[in-house]
Amino acid sequence: MTSTHQAVELHGLTKTFGAVTAVDGLSLRVQPGEVVAFLGPNGAGKTTTIDMLLGLARPDAGTVRVLGGTPDEAVARGRVAAVLQTGGLLKDLTVGETVEMTAHFYRHTRPAAEVLERAGIADLAGRVVGRCSGGQQQRLRFALALLPDPDLMVLDEPTTGMDVEGRRDFWQALRRDARAGRTVIFATHYLDEADAYADRIVLVRQGRVVADGTTAEIKNLAAGRTVRATLPGADQAALAALPGVDAVEVRGDSVLVRTGDSDAIARHLLTRTDARDVEITSRNLEDAFLALTTAQQTGA
Repeated sequence: MTSTHQAVELHGLTKTFGAVTAVDGLSLRVQPGEVVAFLGPNGAGKTTTIDMLLGLARPDAGTVRVLGGTPDEAVARGRVAAVLQTGGLLKDLTVGETVEMTAHFYRHTRPAAEVLERAGIADLAGRVVGRCSGGQQQRLRFALALLPDPDLMVLDEPTTGMDVEGRRDFWQALRRDARAGRTVIFATHYLDEADAYADRIVLVRQGRVVADGTTAEIKNLAAGRTVRATLPGADQAALAALPGVDAVEVRGDSVLVRTGDSDAIARHLLTRTDARDVEITSRNLEDAFLALTTAQQTGA
């Protein structure tokens, strides 16, 4: 699974649906072997971009190159596979029959038993698909995507319906494949997955890339820290009026103060209030996500 080309090259992609611009001049390059989280709020253009990347939709403007060629060429050669949220399964077939049938669509495939094992559903081979849980059906879609041994795997909310253990096993399997050179691009609402498993995070808002970097780099874009303390009856308005405070949130007897001057706020809480258990933490990926995708931006 090596290539002399970029795994993905998107340049100036634009896609509109009537008066709605879903993707607005989006450009992105992904190196072979990268694991990239593609994040954004609902309606940000993630799924539309993924559809164009897979050749399921055509851009109104811009170009898509996948592994040096067009999406259709890459898909036809089995070099690209996808795990999407819904569809594509015949509920009356067994899990094993589904894998065996799908294998006939490719010239060369990995053994059915191998992909079932990799997806963690070898013990479900004899179960009818319609009797599988949502998480088990997602694992089956993963097994089907593994059949052609693709160079690029594109995942749209791949762990929807999986339990915590299933999500962990799924990502461990993908990370092993990535170490062997497979490129992975995934969209998810589980920010902990992006934080734990992505080499790189691309944040989109209103069809545009608003941030692109490692998890640490993205977190650093949300400046400041959070001061948390136990303070029954906290005066939220008074805390919010302090210099350097960005936001104050009260959760029962706890208060969270987001600020650019955490030392001053901690000192105020300890000397001017009855606060206890004061702790200071850096902003996390959720903070960065909210700051970068919900902030009003001129021209957005």
